[in-house]
Amino acid sequence: MEFSKILINWYLNNKRDLPWRKTADPYHIWLSEIMLQQTRVEQGLPYYLMFIAVFPSVFDLAEASQEKVLKLWQGLGYYSRARNLHETAKYVAFELNGVFPNKYKELKTLKGVGDYTASAVASICFNEAVPVVDGNVYRVLSRCFDIETPINSTAGIKEFKLLAWELLDRENPSLFNQGLMEFGALHCKPRNPHCEHCPFNDSCLALKHNKVGELPVKLRKTKVKKRYFNYLVFSSEENETMLQQRKGKGIWEGLYEFPLIETGEPATAETFISEEKIQQETGVAAGNVVLYNEKPVVHKLSHQHIYTHFWMVNAEVLNEKGIPIGKVKNYPVPVLIQNFLEESGFEDY
Repeated sequence: MEFSKILINWYLNNKRDLPWRKTADPYHIWLSEIMLQQTRVEQGLPYYLMFIAVFPSVFDLAEASQEKVLKLWQGLGYYSRARNLHETAKYVAFELNGVFPNKYKELKTLKGVGDYTASAVASICFNEAVPVVDGNVYRVLSRCFDIETPINSTAGIKEFKLLAWELLDRENPSLFNQGLMEFGALHCKPRNPHCEHCPFNDSCLALKHNKVGELPVKLRKTKVKKRYFNYLVFSSEENETMLQQRKGKGIWEGLYEFPLIETGEPATAETFISEEKIQQETGVAAGNVVLYNEKPVVHKLSHQHIYTHFWMVNAEVLNEKGIPIGKVKNYPVPVLIQNFLEESGFEDY
């Protein structure tokens, strides 16, 4: 029995019961695929259900404010996905009258839609014969065919895409692609794959050559940068605080945070509070600035680790930028800030 038939048979007997598998609506499929990029199904599922409930159509999503979209996305990470999602929804709703393109090449022109998402939507919704290649697919193919080419190299991307084309079931591309992704997620897992009960254990070359744990091969990541954040958490006698929106193309674009001072090394209470810059930033006496957490909160992103201290700043009054502390919960913030708010109870002041 050829590869595709074995795979599809396994999928039909083992697939998870997921809401986006009960529809071929491109809005639902596109939304699920964007959310599940670099995100486990268990984590993404509640967000998908929430988005579908709040934005049942692409028009509802398009007409929402970016702040509302970011707030619902809060905690899912990689916020550029949410911003691109919103921009694409507006384009499909207002420029295409709510109708998604039905071809891979056209789908790929949408903002935030790359090769993987375009292939998934095209094959699942419109049965176009294009292969999907994601992390799960790289793992399955590299093991089954004992391919050592790094999956994050130009040569690897090309080699695995060509192999996926060769294996693709032209008559059932939707089932094949979903099956390949599901097989990697549930069976051919990164650690402790179910090799003993694998439908490919007679033909898997990595199993034959005792290399399952070595594949896939990935080029070494870029060096992780360390950053040191110091958030100034203001509270006034009028029960107000200050938030500012992150601008530019860095992390957390469009989200809100407390006034931030980034230092080149970890700050101590003695050195930080005595800094002239801090005095200018807070406008209050040093005695009114208190370190909340002695041990920095470490927030790990793909290419940077952020070491964060929160500094409680008492002020009599704030300028026109002050907002009621009770309204902080309405703003979309990074999970780093949200965790602080929940732990400290600050937003309930």
